[in-house]
Amino acid sequence: MKGTVEIRGLRLFARHGVFAQEREVGNLFQVDVRVAYPMERAMREDCLDGTVNYADVVGLIKEEMDVPSALLENVAWRIHERLMARYPAIEGGYIKVTKISPPIPAELDGVGVEIEW
Repeated sequence: MKGTVEIRGLRLFARHGVFAQEREVGNLFQVDVRVAYPMERAMREDCLDGTVNYADVVGLIKEEMDVPSALLENVAWRIHERLMARYPAIEGGYIKVTKISPPIPAELDGVGVEIEW
């Protein structure tokens, strides 16, 4: 049986951006992750080893967000790679990285990148 584990609305300060000022000043970002995982063991045995540990996932995301990147595409890819290395049984999912206040002269809620596999 397959289920999903989600991290919604994780807000972190980071230094991603194409412009030097973005990397110097930083910005607030939001990360949303959903992964599909075979979790029948967790359901039957009430065992953390049978699922994706969301606290561990948050830690992995924080580590990757601490590494500055020019592009959010690179940030999302690195999070994906870390998740897949840690939990190779992941069957699919998505990662969305949103820059809350981009340096764009427009009123908006944010800009972001979403990858899905």
